[in-house]
Amino acid sequence: MSAQLQDVINKQQKQKNQPVRAKEEDLLQVVGFNVGDEEFAVSILNIQEIIKPIDYTRVPGTPGYVLGVFNLRGNVLPLISLRVKFGLSASRYTEDTRFIVIKNGAFTLGFVIDKLTQAFILKESDIDHTLDMAAEAEGLIYGIGKREDKIITILKADGLLKRDF
Repeated sequence: MSAQLQDVINKQQKQKNQPVRAKEEDLLQVVGFNVGDEEFAVSILNIQEIIKPIDYTRVPGTPGYVLGVFNLRGNVLPLISLRVKFGLSASRYTEDTRFIVIKNGAFTLGFVIDKLTQAFILKESDIDHTLDMAAEAEGLIYGIGKREDKIITILKADGLLKRDF
């Protein structure tokens, strides 16, 4: 047996004998994305799919952040610009722009994001649940995640899907 293979086997044995550090319920799997210069994330369990931008139809009389509706395999879904909803100016789509389709219960909406970053797991201990009053009242923010050298705002799916239009 080679020394490298023996090394791998020894490491696996050590890991097997170590106690589990975090329970599964203490972990949150999220998908990260950028809106403007900030990184956000939402629970992977609420993401139906992520697609490249497709045509949508503008609906008159809706707030500025509601871009319109789009047809996703026979389902007509509202399309929300997170840039505009978060108070940033609208921008042209780039090759990184995506529609992220989020579902929670009976509600499903599409959101325009500037760039998909990656899926990752955060420990609950790495999430700060201190919220400012405006965000708490709106119910939009789950917490602030700390990952390596980054700060990530974790959004609540039900807060994003709250229909106020």
